[in-house]
Amino acid sequence: MQLPRRLGWIPGGIALALLIWFTFSQWGANRPIGASTGIAYMGAWFFGLTDTQYFQQITKSGSWEVIFLIGVLMGGAFTSLFITKTFKFRIIPPLWRKHKNNSPLSRLLWSFIGGFLVVFGARLAGGCTSGHFLSGATQTAVSGLIFGGVAIVVLILTGRLFYKNL
Repeated sequence: MQLPRRLGWIPGGIALALLIWFTFSQWGANRPIGASTGIAYMGAWFFGLTDTQYFQQITKSGSWEVIFLIGVLMGGAFTSLFITKTFKFRIIPPLWRKHKNNSPLSRLLWSFIGGFLVVFGARLAGGCTSGHFLSGATQTAVSGLIFGGVAIVVLILTGRLFYKNL
C-alpha cells in the first residue's frame, strides 16, 4: 500500500516512538537507545582489552547495544529484501560514481575515514546520534536538542562541501 506523499513519514514516526518507548520501558532494555558504546564494547572484546577500567564501565550498556546493532542490521536487511525490495550490494554507489570517482579503493578509504571520525567523535562526546538525539531529545534534554540541531547543520554543510556540484 502506497501512502500519500504527505503522510509517508507517519508510520516511521509511530514506529520510532514505539521503539523508544519500548527501550525505556521495563519490558524492553530499561535504558536509552544508543549504538557507539556497542562499537567500543566489540572493539575491546575483539582486541582482548576486557580487563580495563573503561570496559568495566561500558559492559552493561555495551553488551545490550551490540544486540541493538544486530537488530538494526537484521531489520534493515529484512525491510530492503522483502518489503521495499530495494536491496543492492554496491561498493561504489551511483552518487559517489557521479560526483567523485570510480575507484573502489577511494570509496572504501573515505568510508573508513568517515566511519572512524564518526565513532571517535561519538565516543569523545560520550554518546552517538541515537543516544544524544533520539534518546536525549525524547527526554527533552537540552544537550540532546542542541546536539540534534548541530548535527543537522553539520550534515548539510558536509554534504554541500563533499558533493559540490549537487
